[in-house]
Amino acid sequence: MDISKKDWKLFRERLADWQEKYMEGLIKEYINFLNDDTKPVSEKLWGLEKRIKEDKHHPGVIMEMRKSEAIWDIVRLMRLKVITYDDLSEFSGELQQEVKRIIEMSR
Repeated sequence: MDISKKDWKLFRERLADWQEKYMEGLIKEYINFLNDDTKPVSEKLWGLEKRIKEDKHHPGVIMEMRKSEAIWDIVRLMRLKVITYDDLSEFSGELQQEVKRIIEMSR
């Protein structure tokens, strides 16, 4: 399915907000990890470094955008729980149905 110009524009506008929200959740996880008094400081430091190194490549943090891949990117963001169906409410019915179809097909 080719994504419509309207949906493509909306996707480009929303992606940054979705990523900000996802990264906000990561920061809360990091804070909880660092506040764990049962772990030594060195484990916290190296554990945090490892986690950030992994997280910075996650689509919820960074994503290369291509119109031809947008539907697949949306599906991937849904599977990774960066976004939900509610986040797609302003997108066209066609796009929403295609996302649902792809997700259900792969179950």
